[in-house]
Amino acid sequence: MPTNVLRYILLAVGLIVLSLLVWHIGPTNIYEAATRLGPTALLALLIPSVIMYSVEAYGWKVVLGRAAQRIPFWRLLTIRTAGEVVNMTTPAYLGGEPVKAFLLKKYDVPMAEGAASVVIAKTTMTIAEVFYILTGIALAFWIVGAGSSAGQTITAALLSVGLLVCSITGFVFIQQRGLFASILSLVKKLGLRIRSLEAQEEHLRSIDQTIRNFYSHHQKAFYASMAVYFLGWMAESMEVFGIIYLLGGSVSVLSALAIGALAVFIKGGSFFIPGSLGAQDAGNLLLLQAFGYNDVTGITFALLRRFRELVWIGIGLLCLATVGKGRIPQDQEIENPS
Repeated sequence: MPTNVLRYILLAVGLIVLSLLVWHIGPTNIYEAATRLGPTALLALLIPSVIMYSVEAYGWKVVLGRAAQRIPFWRLLTIRTAGEVVNMTTPAYLGGEPVKAFLLKKYDVPMAEGAASVVIAKTTMTIAEVFYILTGIALAFWIVGAGSSAGQTITAALLSVGLLVCSITGFVFIQQRGLFASILSLVKKLGLRIRSLEAQEEHLRSIDQTIRNFYSHHQKAFYASMAVYFLGWMAESMEVFGIIYLLGGSVSVLSALAIGALAVFIKGGSFFIPGSLGAQDAGNLLLLQAFGYNDVTGITFALLRRFRELVWIGIGLLCLATVGKGRIPQDQEIENPS
């Protein structure tokens, strides 16, 4: 089955699941819960995500190194926001990374440095995400207990995170040996010929060398970026706390942290569905039920987070249109001898 067809099928299934959830709980109940917030509260709920995007842009700036001096922070934030809108609207949450590297070229950042920074920043962000999820799992065990059905679900999540840790460790190891060189070697061993890769082999090896140099000489920047990204993930918990509090629920800081971390895990586990539509919403509903909240609070929570995503998609598209203007300098263009 073609990838595009499967993508549309998953999107349709997700939309059906979300519609059934809303219908089952009652659109009127959800509307009443949401309208009690008011426009001021809705705007206030965007503050944590503003903090998250800004902090994460700084985490990227840390690994960009000297190249970061060539571009103002607000432009780096604009580029990251533009790339993230591509991530949010494509499966696997990776489509925006090449966009970020490409847009950096427009501000005189060499392709090798820009692409290497994107790979390294994605790595440090993912490692920080794992620490955030592990923190949330530990708190969830403490709050809901390991013997309940929720505890069994959390145990399964812990095992999944263990696999993720192994995958990340392997990914860092491959980067140190040469990420793109390894891909090229694998392709050749499989007897495949991908002209676009072969044409860019020299540039890909240059990116590999830049990544290896970073790991060899900039360990402090690596750990600093992880710490910054961890703070960015913590902003997710601020949003959780704000939504539940404004919906009239009782919530503690530790519960908000646990829910936020597990919600991130749920979203990551449904990466193959465009926008994690349906799976993320059903997962958030079940998650809040496990912490003792009713169905209306659970689905309203999920829909308000969707509202935040839609706002940032709009902002991201605006950033993409703005930062995408302009011409790439001739000396920065990559030759393609096709």
